[in-house]
Amino acid sequence: MDTGTDFRTQALREDIRTVDAVIFTHSHTDHIMGFDDLRRYSHARGSMPVYASVETMRDLERVFEFAFKGVYTVPGYLKPEPHVIDGSFELGETLITPLPVPHGDSIVNGYLFSRGGEKLVAYMSDCSSVPDAIVDLIACVKVLIIDALRDKPHPTHLSVEQALEVAARVRPDATYFTHIAHELPQAAESRLPAGAHIAYDGLKLAFR
Repeated sequence: MDTGTDFRTQALREDIRTVDAVIFTHSHTDHIMGFDDLRRYSHARGSMPVYASVETMRDLERVFEFAFKGVYTVPGYLKPEPHVIDGSFELGETLITPLPVPHGDSIVNGYLFSRGGEKLVAYMSDCSSVPDAIVDLIACVKVLIIDALRDKPHPTHLSVEQALEVAARVRPDATYFTHIAHELPQAAESRLPAGAHIAYDGLKLAFR
């Protein structure tokens, strides 16, 4: 999900040897600037499937023109395989449903991941509100991963209070805050209600 500026560091730390596809939420710098670090995974499988909205794909093709237009044909270079998202799609046994949400003045994609009709994860890393239609779509998901920048309100991100309000409407089994700022330390989890957590690098979730 996305290729942030430290994608290479994360991949090395977690010993990620294969990447089957990449799904982008939006094209802000902190979400795409590790894109070229996909080249070793692309080379290993022959190409790299890239999924994004039409707006995000357009930005990716502009910023990384060398890759999308095949300007360099040197073996080992990144070869993206673009897929524009215009509705739900499947990767393996997982159904992925886009969740368009406001991010300030922009609309970006969150995603709902389901298997066998069971809603496993709703992921909304960047949002300033969550429309009722999205809440209804992801209601009672097992895990909600949601933007919660800090306690103080922000024009393009949810605050902790706002994120908890969304969680109360969604009613997930567990909630994890992501896209947190330095103003929200890990220790803040001690004051969160039961079932709400602050995500951290290297966090892994298992589903039965």
